[in-house]
Amino acid sequence: MRVMISGGGTGGHIYPALALIQRLKERGLLDDVLYVGTQRGLESRIVPEQGIAFKTLEIQGFKRSMNVDGFKTNFKTIQLFMHSIKEAKQMIREFKPDVVIGTGGYVSGSLLYAASRLKVPTIVHEQNSAAGVTNKFLARFVDKVAISFESVSDQFPMHKVVLTGNPRAQQVAGMVPNQRLSEFGLKTDSPTVLIFGGSRGAPSINKAFIDAVGQLNQRPYQVLFVSGQVHYEHVQAELAGKQVNSNLAIVPYISNMPEILPDLKAIVGRAGATSLAEITALGIPSILIPSPYVTNDHQTKNAQSLVEQDAAIMIPEAQLTGDRLVIALDQMLENPDDQHAMAQAAKKIGIPDAADRIIEVIETII
Repeated sequence: MRVMISGGGTGGHIYPALALIQRLKERGLLDDVLYVGTQRGLESRIVPEQGIAFKTLEIQGFKRSMNVDGFKTNFKTIQLFMHSIKEAKQMIREFKPDVVIGTGGYVSGSLLYAASRLKVPTIVHEQNSAAGVTNKFLARFVDKVAISFESVSDQFPMHKVVLTGNPRAQQVAGMVPNQRLSEFGLKTDSPTVLIFGGSRGAPSINKAFIDAVGQLNQRPYQVLFVSGQVHYEHVQAELAGKQVNSNLAIVPYISNMPEILPDLKAIVGRAGATSLAEITALGIPSILIPSPYVTNDHQTKNAQSLVEQDAAIMIPEAQLTGDRLVIALDQMLENPDDQHAMAQAAKKIGIPDAADRIIEVIETII
């Protein structure tokens, strides 16, 4: 089949799209693919690196402020949207896709709206527990809405909704321990927790770790801490003069982080959709610290979906301290029965065949 796909701005939109493309290739179902994004988004770098054909549309989001600058920006946004629809229609006519898929971001709004006007089969995929603005808009026009969390279903027309999970989960579901912990000077046979704050790191999580180092030095489990590249020097400066025992490893970044997930007993981190898809596919207990700086506080809603199923512990960022972090880690890692129960609950939530489920939806509409 010929597929046009669009997801822009953040990795949370891009990586599910790439995971779906990969699965289509693995199953021999993909004749050709075109990815449509923006020049400014991460997709402009990530997608071409994967050897996938890539084109761009110029589009931007609305400003919520209603002052003069906000009005001018929003007027330009409308102009760009109308122009991008015209360009998107031309791309669609030239590529002749069997289906057009959107995974979020403003750019997918233009492409899928254009496809719906041209009567091309369309699907949007919502990764989070709170629907994005673009996907809410598109839900009126597309054929199907694929969701990752049952709790978001009531935000879309019910007759269009299909629970599929996040395609990213299928990329990691079959992974097995591969002894990568030794790369960081850690033992491969000791319980290990990963602490990280997303691709760029999170100052609040970094501070909690720094404050907890003295206690973590004495724990029977290991900690692999990822500060984020931009924060690494600051973290090292804060730790200067403090003892850091061999059960703690501190790094700025981990390439291909999903590879180490099967070697972990627990994860501490944000509650982005991609991270939750990965940890539930593998059944890893987690301590979630949702970012309070995301649209509609959707990470808190994501985390709550796991907490309600006893698959995770949530600590609001405003309540995060070094002591609170250690208490939660001890609760999880020093009680094998509780840890096992959380792992089983997480795996029950995970949908390891998510990409295949979306492919089934595609096949029903083309």
